[in-house]
Amino acid sequence: MTPDESAAARPLVYAHRGSSGAFAEHTRAAYLQAIADGADGVECDVHLTRDQHAVLLHDANVDRTSDGTGPVADRTLEELRLLDFSSWKGARIPDEYGGKSEQLLTLPELLDILRSAGRAIGLAIELKHPSPYQLKLEDRVLQILADAGWNPDTSMLEGIKVSFMSFSPDSVRHLLKSAPAEVICQLVDDVNVAEIRGELGLGALTGGALANVMKAAQTEGERILDDCEVGMAGPGIDYVRQHARTVQRWLDSGRRFRVWTVDSENDVALCQGLGIHEITTNRPAQVRAQLTAGSQPLR
Repeated sequence: MTPDESAAARPLVYAHRGSSGAFAEHTRAAYLQAIADGADGVECDVHLTRDQHAVLLHDANVDRTSDGTGPVADRTLEELRLLDFSSWKGARIPDEYGGKSEQLLTLPELLDILRSAGRAIGLAIELKHPSPYQLKLEDRVLQILADAGWNPDTSMLEGIKVSFMSFSPDSVRHLLKSAPAEVICQLVDDVNVAEIRGELGLGALTGGALANVMKAAQTEGERILDDCEVGMAGPGIDYVRQHARTVQRWLDSGRRFRVWTVDSENDVALCQGLGIHEITTNRPAQVRAQLTAGSQPLR
């Protein structure tokens, strides 16, 4: 690629939990909208239910994004289907995007949606930890993909390019046994104790203990990227701003960068200026509009 071609290239745009600025995150509506918005790919978070279904939810509990309470892992898929995962957003869902009872998605259902896109599209799967099922989460996700026709050598499933992400170094090392390093992304971010406690509903003592574990994981994740054990780096946008030298070192080492969650025009411009390869955003249509003037996707 010549310098002129490189300057004209744009980062790929991944829809964070679908087009979650428009519709409730991880819902059928959010992913259908992401496809309509022209997203180059979509991102999802995965947890296991009590009966071992891989469902698309960010939190370990259903409290924030449904009208229910309690851990995802304590419920069966059938029990989760009874909850409302979309109304909290306050957005009217078009009839063609399904009713309230159809908004919770399993990983196989998301694969069906992406197959219907009629074009090549990326899928970035984040394996959420800590999980009560530990690395059985990874094994179950890999089995679901294999049953659907995923090729572990190319990480392609028909027209879907699959990649994997986790903050957990144990998860990343486990995934490296089954998928190419180039499609595995070590996520990194600075640990915020208050956010961890709030997200997981933990007390001060338990939240602090978990934060220490996560800080150790962050240090190990940074080492994994320093040693080029995986092909992709996944820092949050705040990390990119706060650790410019580290980010540049990883870029110089050839790591492919997937940065989250990039919503503001200034942050989009920052990523484009740094040569970031992939932007994960809640607003894929707006971000694509900012990026695409005279540009081609940066493959």
